[in-house]
Amino acid sequence: MSWVEADADGVVEWERSDGYATIRLRERHDGSWAVRLDRLFQAPEGQLYRRETAPTETAARAVVERWQTEFDVEEPAA
Repeated sequence: MSWVEADADGVVEWERSDGYATIRLRERHDGSWAVRLDRLFQAPEGQLYRRETAPTETAARAVVERWQTEFDVEEPAA
């Protein structure tokens, strides 16, 4: 599946194309970056919540990319 990006008020969020998971990236008050993954309990693979902080935006975006790969799901066969 794919992840669709939306940006609002300094928070960037990606939603998985099935709608069951989101990843959010934001800058914290101290200049570090927070990344969180929220997968709904309705998701086929079950509920999950993760949060990491990173010292730079580049490092935080690396977490986003890793999670997008790790928590992606296969498109259903047509």
